[in-house]
Amino acid sequence: MALGFVSEAILAVNAGSSGVKFALFSADAQELARDACEGDDPEGLVERILDWAEARLGGRRLVAAGHRVVHGGREFTAPVRLDASVVAALQRLTPLAPLHQPHSLAPVVVLMAKRPELVQFACFDTAFHHTMPAVATRFALPRAFEDSGVRRYGFHGLSYEYIARRLPEVSPRLAKGRVVVAHLGNGASLCAMRDCVSVDTTMGFTALDGLVMGTRCGALDPGVVLYLLQHEGMSVGEVEDLLYRRSGLLGVSGVSGDMRVLMASEAVAAKEAVELFVYR
Repeated sequence: MALGFVSEAILAVNAGSSGVKFALFSADAQELARDACEGDDPEGLVERILDWAEARLGGRRLVAAGHRVVHGGREFTAPVRLDASVVAALQRLTPLAPLHQPHSLAPVVVLMAKRPELVQFACFDTAFHHTMPAVATRFALPRAFEDSGVRRYGFHGLSYEYIARRLPEVSPRLAKGRVVVAHLGNGASLCAMRDCVSVDTTMGFTALDGLVMGTRCGALDPGVVLYLLQHEGMSVGEVEDLLYRRSGLLGVSGVSGDMRVLMASEAVAAKEAVELFVYR
């Protein structure tokens, strides 16, 4: 589909685990407006976003929507046009990103139903890291597991891709060397770049790995998971909930997963949570 007319506009949607960010662009990539909101009802969220966009089109016609999708697996390594078969393939990756993939895809499904004529595309957080060498993606497990997709993928790729584009403008000398980039938020990771290309990152098979995060544990001895299952009597679902939603800064502090709250707190456990984050 050829874009480029000033009468056309594109909607960009970033549906994360803790809210939805969205922006409206002209077809020549000029930002028209941006906003964010929270909520758990995908249909209601999409209605709000569409109403917001319609009020700001200024006579333009909305012709496409682009979505941030966290996991593209091994198959999707570049932006792709979305249809029912692609969405189904992406939904099958939900076990690899249970906190994010459903949120990423929910607006897509609702928009397909409400605006079937609207062209939709997905851009993937995993795609940027497909340049990592095999030694950085491989687990020390029998090869059959790697063949079935059990490997390190890395995340936050769209954030790192933006930095990789901007760094040569800011510092051409640094861009041509070795740089460690930090993506710090409710989810957090580091990426090692050489010549603005990803060579390693702290997140792996899922978005649980690496740094301490708002509610996620970060790097964890797999023996801890076995212990929780075998000796604490926890179910698989309970362990998943613990590691994704009740750990990290929240779990250590018992106060909050928000660094701003912890920095302002006088509680000893809050200070210890910040200390652990910095140490990692």
